[in-house]
Amino acid sequence: MPSPHRAHLMGTRHMAAAGHYLAAQAAFQILEAGGNAVDAGCAGGMALTVLQSEYVGFAGVAPIMIYLAESDEVITIAGLGTWPKAVTVETFHEKYGGAMPPGVLRSVVPAGPDSWITALRRYGTMSFGDVAASAIRFARDGFPAPRLLCDIIAANEDGYRRWPSNEAIYLSQDRPPQPGELFVQADLGRTIQYMADQEAAAKGAGRDAGLQAAHDAFYKGDIAQAIVKHQAESGGWMSADDLATYSSPIEAPLRTQFGDLEVFACGPWCQGPVLPMTLNILNGIDLAGMGQNSADYIHTLVSALNLSYADRHAYIGDPRFVDVPIDGLLDAAYADARRALIDNEKAWTKMAPAGDPWTGAALRADANDKLKRTPELARAELDTSYISVVDSKGNAFSGTPSDGSTSSPVVPGLGIVVSSRGSQNWTDPTHPACVAPGKRPRLTPNPAMAIRGGRTLMPFGSPGNDVQIQAMIQVLMNMVVFDMAPQDAVEQPRFASFNYPRSSEPHSYSPGELRLEGRIPDATAQNLAKRGHKLNPWPDWEYTAGAVCTIVADRETGVLTGASD
Repeated sequence: MPSPHRAHLMGTRHMAAAGHYLAAQAAFQILEAGGNAVDAGCAGGMALTVLQSEYVGFAGVAPIMIYLAESDEVITIAGLGTWPKAVTVETFHEKYGGAMPPGVLRSVVPAGPDSWITALRRYGTMSFGDVAASAIRFARDGFPAPRLLCDIIAANEDGYRRWPSNEAIYLSQDRPPQPGELFVQADLGRTIQYMADQEAAAKGAGRDAGLQAAHDAFYKGDIAQAIVKHQAESGGWMSADDLATYSSPIEAPLRTQFGDLEVFACGPWCQGPVLPMTLNILNGIDLAGMGQNSADYIHTLVSALNLSYADRHAYIGDPRFVDVPIDGLLDAAYADARRALIDNEKAWTKMAPAGDPWTGAALRADANDKLKRTPELARAELDTSYISVVDSKGNAFSGTPSDGSTSSPVVPGLGIVVSSRGSQNWTDPTHPACVAPGKRPRLTPNPAMAIRGGRTLMPFGSPGNDVQIQAMIQVLMNMVVFDMAPQDAVEQPRFASFNYPRSSEPHSYSPGELRLEGRIPDATAQNLAKRGHKLNPWPDWEYTAGAVCTIVADRETGVLTGASD
């Protein structure tokens, strides 16, 4: 095994791994100050909304999964906003031919601030102001711009120039920032500081009252008023009541068993079910005997993923509006029937057929025949990061904050983009993830957790839009099936199928497409092409192939091992 690009980082007390090193530092400082995994995860997660605001928004989404050591319980906080009550799907058809244009018409209620504060109130120990301090400082004082941030802003310069308020922040010198230059977001710093100040003013009534004051500052106070005013002026739908009545639900996760690994996933309000669905199909297959990243192995994983993505497209949507057959989708017998559809020598050259989880049948009659190829008109907005934390008491935090800053306007004076996650809905009334008042989009971010044999605890996740689960499964298999150390597992070359309609507007569809990082041998690629996969090569190292972070906590030895991409 080649030496990893990053060292194998290990410790014995607590650990944080995140999509930006300063976010990991922010989380670690909270741990060192006596905070728990939830305090630290919220600190690092809010820092990511500043440090990676090109694709993570403070007013975006923030789905969270938490393991509580004392009760041996895993919970999820959806952290996903709803469509305004005034939205009409007809508007998209009457004015835009069924498309969802950039701008405020794709805005849903910002969920991030509520999600962080909900986690702190229920499971944390510290104040909002203490936890948000690093995010405030990074926004107010700036931080050295990393090359990736600069490259993404440069690649999306036209998007930032759509709105003067975006241009003023992201192209402040009438050009994209350069690596190493201080990147300052003063308005965003003031917005978060205002919430902390409102908390401080109310803390005499107790910690809970302070956290509520910080929450109300965003959802009912001056920030909410500015959001509503900007939406009205820009032709949006969001009202004061939409903001004031929002709350992130706390739910039990989905779970499945893969060998001695118990895996926890988020529910059908996001694409989380694809993780256990795919693992169920892979259960019982001799993946180890195929060899890591062999042609047989890649073909098998891609085939299983294609089956799950077909069912995602057919059935997954907000379960408060859609009767999602989740029990059937996760049923072992259904997985057996779906697994039997895999042809070891032949790839699907169009989206795999959906099954019928209502009856357990492997195939559904209509089998997605009406889908037509649609080109990828532009590079999808890159809009996610990830943070994981494990503390000294064995609690764990897994969070995937998201929402970019190129497809909707910054609210002047606030420095925030109101969540544009509506772009992950359809305007097709027959689709389970169709737009509706009060409904949530079908979110791609989906933090996860795994416990192996009761001994090791592992929060894990990744950015990557539709590729998230594909990257997460590959890293998981590298560790569990091929016994790799976490950092080695993360750095292995990856592949991804795009043989399904993408989650994000304009829902591009590329029948049979499979992308491989260039480090995968040519002979393997040629073998896959012979089976019918339509190959589209990536560079040797491609950041859109996912950027998995994880921590493996060994409960017997007390050793923590972290990895980041």
